[in-house]
Amino acid sequence: MAKDGKDIWVIIPAFNEASAIGEVLSGLADYSFNIVVVDDCSTDDTFDVIGSYPVHRLRHIQNLGQGAALQTGIDYVLQNHQPDYLVTFDADGQHVPESIPHLVEVAQQGGYDVVLGSRFCDESLVENMRFSRRVLLWLAILFTNLTTGLKLTDTHNGLRLFTAEAAASIRVRQNRMAHASEILQQIARYKLRVVEAPVHVRYTAYSMAKGQTMWGGIDILIDLLKGSLK
Repeated sequence: MAKDGKDIWVIIPAFNEASAIGEVLSGLADYSFNIVVVDDCSTDDTFDVIGSYPVHRLRHIQNLGQGAALQTGIDYVLQNHQPDYLVTFDADGQHVPESIPHLVEVAQQGGYDVVLGSRFCDESLVENMRFSRRVLLWLAILFTNLTTGLKLTDTHNGLRLFTAEAAASIRVRQNRMAHASEILQQIARYKLRVVEAPVHVRYTAYSMAKGQTMWGGIDILIDLLKGSLK
């Protein structure tokens, strides 16, 4: 339970993050958040490392993808608890826990259903972003804004806040990385009150190695086009 009385649940999808997830969970432990980690059938020691921390630990029996892990975490929280806010958070150390209270404050002050973390609202908060990553993100932003009608500065940031009602309206069908664009499509479709907020993002050699490549971006586009035809 957060200090302001709001019940905040942080959902972390994880796949082969044994070397990073401990530091992520240690940082979050300084706050009064409820934490759910969904291990997407990791082949390393991720599940055992998670077990060393006071969190809710879930595990897929087969690897399904980040989108599926997020949906598993959202379903778990909504079906078993009464949250005020749900926050999605990456497992690779790219995000910082201090951003979460800021997202909550923005949601409360503006009465928003969704607050999206943005790398481009204040680029002074972004550390070590490569130019190739910036180009890939620009292409994703252009595609998503054109297909959703939203006007966003960042469209594939894993740090997001939803009210419980907003989270219940979202249904992730894209199991893998195309889920980020799919979530935005649903936000637009259901006319949820959405705003962006600047967040601190840290790129390390580890997080960049696990991130999307240009070919991965093409795969995302193909997944989205297939999904639109269903």
